[in-house]
Amino acid sequence: MLRNLVAAWSIPEVRARITYVFMMIAVFVIGLHIPVPGVNLAALETLIAQQGILQLFDVFSGSAFRRFTIFALGITPYINASIITQLLTVAVPQLEAMAKEGESGRKQIAKYTRYLTAILAVVQAIGLITMLSNQGGAATPVFAGGWLTRLQVVMSLTAGTCFLMWVGEMITEKGIGQGVSMVIFTSIMARMPYDINLTITGLQGKDAAGAIFSVFMLTVLFMATIIGIIYVTGGVRRVPIQHARRQVGGPGRMAAAQSSFLPLKVNTAGVIPIIFAISLLMFPATIAQYFIRPSEPGFMTNFARGVVWWTTPGQSPLASIVYALLIMAFTYFYAAIQVNIPELTENLKKFGSFIPGIRPGRPTQEYLDRVMTRITFAGALFLAVIGLAQYYTNRITGISTFSLVGGTSLLIVVGVALDTMQNLESHLVMRNYEGFIKQSNRRAARGGGSSGSSLSLS
Repeated sequence: MLRNLVAAWSIPEVRARITYVFMMIAVFVIGLHIPVPGVNLAALETLIAQQGILQLFDVFSGSAFRRFTIFALGITPYINASIITQLLTVAVPQLEAMAKEGESGRKQIAKYTRYLTAILAVVQAIGLITMLSNQGGAATPVFAGGWLTRLQVVMSLTAGTCFLMWVGEMITEKGIGQGVSMVIFTSIMARMPYDINLTITGLQGKDAAGAIFSVFMLTVLFMATIIGIIYVTGGVRRVPIQHARRQVGGPGRMAAAQSSFLPLKVNTAGVIPIIFAISLLMFPATIAQYFIRPSEPGFMTNFARGVVWWTTPGQSPLASIVYALLIMAFTYFYAAIQVNIPELTENLKKFGSFIPGIRPGRPTQEYLDRVMTRITFAGALFLAVIGLAQYYTNRITGISTFSLVGGTSLLIVVGVALDTMQNLESHLVMRNYEGFIKQSNRRAARGGGSSGSSLSLS
């Protein structure tokens, strides 16, 4: 890996892309410290410590929510808009036809995604301000401001989300890797100094044996989770494919039959099922937050707190089970979207390819569907374990301040790191291939010139 990084840095084009990524990350980190008005940060800190849903929200915003800066919403509205657009592309025939039009259709869908992102950002910003206004009590409310301040905050948070969306698209176009994933990666890593400081402070209050045991368990779970993520993320079921002989060029010229394989990934859906499941499960909790008024205890406040408890994984056993089942269901659903088995079977038949021992057509489709169902179950079970790990790791280690161990955060970090390295290697391969072609052309030119000289002398 280090050799590839050194080789990449020595190539001007790749070095420019890497530099561009670092510049965009620097802009993002600066934006994490630009506050918006009207928020009592001390009261917000207390509120985040009390509610798990806000802690998870803070992790994905890179602690921008804790500081309540212009990036407090993070890139979450864009992620939700992208998921909704992908689902609508499958459900709405017009969007499906648009997606098959090529580059022009994809650009139009991307435009719809941007519009939807702005709408979701406005709705989420209004809901967030409403929720914070009801927290903290009348004496020290978390958010206090008139309508002008509320409008300013909504516009600032929406603009921050749209700017992050633009940063992600620019990194994808001019940098290395997938831009939105890089933004999420940076958000999680930007929180690490804060988590490390909290962890060190918490360990100082323990006895030496307890602190050593906690650090040991934290390290073991950290390394085990990384190894498991790498193993499952890179896991591929290779289905053998035989390509039939076919005619090339003039009559009688036949290309020999070739063998290859069809790679089916164990974790096709990535981290999307976890994000979608937690968003759906915590939707009732998010609505219930608006009705919790600590200064006005009563039936409605107690009922809302009950809804939050019963829909938060790690607190309610029922919520944990439902959360795991939702992750598995969305994994199968998203895998079916990503890998269209009927279309794949039709393409194999169209190009004269087949699976040895399996008849083309319906038998091939049933075979691929059976294989995909089995390997997706392993991926879905793994994602369910990862999704629940973040709620139970603190009980095993005794450390609840280090958010990167276990759960969604580490899955995103490792997945983005692997994807970025693969993109970097693809740029290196492309560069080497182009260099090989140029070297071959130069050698051919030199060879042609010497041949010409020999002919003229003779």
